[in-house]
Amino acid sequence: MTDAQKRFCDEYLIDLNATRAYKIAYPNCKKEETAAQAGSRLLRNVKVKEYIESEQKKIEERTQITQDMVVQELAKIGFFNIKEIYNTNGTLKSIKDMNDDVARAIASVKTLQKAGAMKIEVDPNGKDNVIPIEHIPEQTIEYKTNDKVKALELLGKHLGMFNDVNVNMKNTVVVELVDDVNE
Repeated sequence: MTDAQKRFCDEYLIDLNATRAYKIAYPNCKKEETAAQAGSRLLRNVKVKEYIESEQKKIEERTQITQDMVVQELAKIGFFNIKEIYNTNGTLKSIKDMNDDVARAIASVKTLQKAGAMKIEVDPNGKDNVIPIEHIPEQTIEYKTNDKVKALELLGKHLGMFNDVNVNMKNTVVVELVDDVNE
């Protein structure tokens, strides 16, 4: 493997973007389309493919994160059912009441606290002051879920379901005008 091919592999492993990696490994390449085609070709090179696979295995071992783990996490997000965050009476469940798979689909939680009902008592000294004796706050919980469509898109790409097809719509049409009106 050449130095440029190795540099391409190392760059490719950063974000799996073959076009970007090719343009860095081969700086004389300026056209995006050329880099995309050449990067795709390089990924089919046996030595390049073996090196990338070897490095990915090292990354898996070092991080203890496997492709299967990532795919399973994406599947939990992609196939999350919104009904699972509600109790049977229609109120939102608290995070602690959700199972782990459902909680993984939640991107963020916002708890808004408003002043709610208040029990009051008039000041016994006869002043116009009010003494709150019980404050019952109202809470609104807002859940934001992870992007299901993006998770499904990534799963589909992983499974090879979506092949990007470039359709060339540049056709030349010749129109011939025929004057068939008799004078």
